[in-house]
Amino acid sequence: MILGFDIGGTNLKAGVLDASGQILRRETVPTPATLAGFRDAAEGLISRLAGEIRLSGAGFGCPGIVRPLDTLVECLPGRMDYLEGVRLSDFVAPWLRAGAVVAADNDARAALAGELAFGAARGHRNALMLTLGSGVGGAIVSGGVLLRGHAGVAGHIGHLTTDPDGPICLCGNRGCLETYFSARAIEVEALSAIQRGCESSLRTRFAAQPLSVTCADVFDCAASGDPVAVAIIERAVRYLGGAIAGLLHVLDSEVVILGGQIAQAGPVLFDALRLDVNLRTRRLLKRSVPIIPAQVGEHAGIVGAASLAFSG
Repeated sequence: MILGFDIGGTNLKAGVLDASGQILRRETVPTPATLAGFRDAAEGLISRLAGEIRLSGAGFGCPGIVRPLDTLVECLPGRMDYLEGVRLSDFVAPWLRAGAVVAADNDARAALAGELAFGAARGHRNALMLTLGSGVGGAIVSGGVLLRGHAGVAGHIGHLTTDPDGPICLCGNRGCLETYFSARAIEVEALSAIQRGCESSLRTRFAAQPLSVTCADVFDCAASGDPVAVAIIERAVRYLGGAIAGLLHVLDSEVVILGGQIAQAGPVLFDALRLDVNLRTRRLLKRSVPIIPAQVGEHAGIVGAASLAFSG
């Protein structure tokens, strides 16, 4: 059996998989606030999932920058910075059989590893994946190899500059993609429209509690034809489409895969994005590049993490 361990800012998710990628058992616990708490939670999860069985491999998907070969977390800003300098393999060592493979990587690359093994990227040697949520993560496979770059930073697509004079991003750059297209960016636009008193279903639904509006609410209103929500989504999609078109001109990918919570918006996202990207790229690429949702499913983090070990 292979362990897949998905480290998130809210929850730790883990499961054991068979060789076909099927999850046999899984558990989720809240992400602790300290390293001691994390160690206890991780070891408890692994112990309950593995039991007396020695694992043949384990994979960890983690935000930030992670060294795949020795599973060291090099950089992880935010509330989980206590993991910096920690080797994730140490948590699973007591449950491994001799010769077991242990691998770790950035969570977006883990997601693409899962799609390569069991999902939308199967059969492709050149694929681009974006994970669309509170920020924008990304991963690239080129010539059958997951790109990591010189320092393991490759794939941070959310920090692609789309406007050199744009708003300051959390990373310190200006005009990053995720300052225009992300759950945070879309929610800020919606909140501004509500507070300005723009007539829309967004204002009708959230005037009393404007801070409760979510990205999913904006997409729902746009799908129902609300003009303010439609304008917010159209603007965000133009930035995302421009970024993807630029990446396709650089990478010449066979397919673009979208995962994360925003990808669940369905046609209101995909139809407009496909049209925008095709208009931007068809002359040079001479083809329409498929833009498709991730296929691994709701437990993609666990499957993707385990896939790092399968591929290792």
